[in-house]
Amino acid sequence: MMMRIDVISAVPDSLISPLNTSIIKRAQERKKVEIIVHNLRDYAHDKHKQIDDKPFGGGPGMLLKPEPFFECIEKLLCERKYDHIVFPTPGGKFYDQSIANKWSLAQNIMIIAGHYKGIDDRVREKFATDEISIGMYVLTGGEIAALVIIDSVVRLLPGVLNDSESALNDSLMDGNIIEAPYYTRPAEYKELKVPDVLLSGHEKNVREWKAEQSKILTEKWKKINKLEK
Repeated sequence: MMMRIDVISAVPDSLISPLNTSIIKRAQERKKVEIIVHNLRDYAHDKHKQIDDKPFGGGPGMLLKPEPFFECIEKLLCERKYDHIVFPTPGGKFYDQSIANKWSLAQNIMIIAGHYKGIDDRVREKFATDEISIGMYVLTGGEIAALVIIDSVVRLLPGVLNDSESALNDSLMDGNIIEAPYYTRPAEYKELKVPDVLLSGHEKNVREWKAEQSKILTEKWKKINKLEK
């Protein structure tokens, strides 16, 4: 069955181009996934289609109001059951490959994208089943995080990638392991040479070299990210 992903956004135009290029476009054309972006303003019924307001208690910025979210989400929930209702937030669990792998098995995913200062917290409290952070930095809105999640999940769907092995061999797919470096033609460019072992045609030596390089890069990655035990 085809996966469905719904994204609720105050600025849907920011999602349209990325969702219609490259692998995500191909996945939709091959009917591996259906991605629907919902414009939050379609669920605001006042004359000005207002979706934001000042926060109670003061403070800078504007918050997205609860009513449009509730109306949109409740409508979607009446139509189907969602395996995950995702809210990207700095306070969420760090998103990683293991989560992407798990979510690639889902049938329906909903992503609630915040914007401006954020959203009324009653939306998160009422509906979110998964709170996710894609990193310790501030973004303009949750749309960027939504795109990260969609890309990382959709590329795992069977039949999306032309080379069915490529996703399986990516860095971080097999636990916290970084791949060995890759090279292609020409064998020498501006006095920079491809390692001789890769040109040797000796499969055992190549496998051993890749394993050693992967180990070196993984240890370096863990060190710079302070992941070592």
